[in-house]
Amino acid sequence: MAYLVNITARAERDLALLYDEIDAASSSAARRWFQGLKQAILRLENEPYIWPATREARLLRHILYGHRPHSVYRAIYRILEKRKTVEVLHIRHGSRRQFKAPDLK
Repeated sequence: MAYLVNITARAERDLALLYDEIDAASSSAARRWFQGLKQAILRLENEPYIWPATREARLLRHILYGHRPHSVYRAIYRILEKRKTVEVLHIRHGSRRQFKAPDLK
């Protein structure tokens, strides 16, 4: 059964900032990379459990997208099983410090 993928306002802002940071508007390679990240997020509709739990919280999961060492990003999400919804909470560079609960508000 497919899940609804809900990208929170915070995650939308993260995506918009990332788009600007990598200058995807003027670089076809950056735009392809960005579209790949968005497609990975949207694939959660069919495979929300494929990605591992985060180090910070067992109820949260994360997509690791990109190539090491410099361009790995984490899309942090939770699965709301009763609602059949995947809620994407935050998108951040993989090298950033571990997050805390206030980081997801």
